[in-house]
Amino acid sequence: MALYRTEEHGQPHSPGYYLFFKNENGIPTKRARNDEYENLFNMAVEVPPWTNAKMETATEESLNPIKQDVKDGKLPYVANIFPHKGYIWNDGALPQTWEDPHRKDKSTDCCGDNNPIDICEIRSKVLSRGDVVHVKIPGILALIDQDETDWKLIAINVNDPEASKFHDIEDVKKYKPGYLEAMLNWFRFYKIPEGKLENQFFAFNGEFKNKAFKCDGGAINWTNVQVCDSPFHCSQEEARSLVESVSFSLNKGSNEEDQVWHFLGK
Repeated sequence: MALYRTEEHGQPHSPGYYLFFKNENGIPTKRARNDEYENLFNMAVEVPPWTNAKMETATEESLNPIKQDVKDGKLPYVANIFPHKGYIWNDGALPQTWEDPHRKDKSTDCCGDNNPIDICEIRSKVLSRGDVVHVKIPGILALIDQDETDWKLIAINVNDPEASKFHDIEDVKKYKPGYLEAMLNWFRFYKIPEGKLENQFFAFNGEFKNKAFKCDGGAINWTNVQVCDSPFHCSQEEARSLVESVSFSLNKGSNEEDQVWHFLGK
C-alpha cells in the first residue's frame, strides 16, 4: 500500500491539525478486490488503539483530510473506562463511502449519520493514523446514535498474523472470545463520563451480523486528484495550493491524551 504518504499540517491536539493524504504514483483503488476468494477493502485508519482523540475524515473540507473536529467549542476525546484506555481497536473508515442522512435505512428505520462507514479493526498490531490497509469484513454491528444509523464494520487486517482464521463473525467469537462483548459494552458506556446516558439503542438487539448481511451526497466535498473524469477533479498543483492554504493554529489544545480513568458500577 506504499502508493501514498501522509502530510501533517498544524499542531496535534489543536483545532488546526490536519492529516492529508498525498499520492505517490497513484492511490489504492476504491473498488473491493478479490484475493483468494475473499473480498478485500481499503481501510483508512483514523484512531489507533489506546488513544483518546476523536479523529475523523473531514468530509466537508477539500481533499478530505483527517482532523479532530471541535464539539461545543472543545476538542473531543473519549474517556478511559476501566479497564480500557481510549479506543480498544484500530478505528477508521471505508474511503469514498457515505451514510445518507436523508435516506432511511430499512434495517434500522433511521437515516444515516452523514459520515463515511466506520471500521473497527480487531487487530493484533497497532496501526498508525493515516495508514491505509487491506481488510476483510467478517461481520457488522448497527449502532443507533442520536436517532442516526451508524454502521460498524468488524474487520481484520489481511496482513495480521491471525487473519487467516477469520472469515465470518463466528470466527471472531471462536478465536477472540469476549472481544465482541467488550466492544458492545464500550459503545454502551463510552459517553457516560460526558454526562450522557448509557447507549441502549442497537439494531437487532445488539446482535453482530455476519459478512453476508449488509445487503450525490449532502455537504460532502468531492474535490479529488484521482478520478480524472470527475467534475470535481483538480490538478496536483491545485491540490498543493489547497493544502498550503489551510490555516492552522500553533497553539496546542492539549499535548497529552486523557489520563483520567472512569469506573462505572451498576
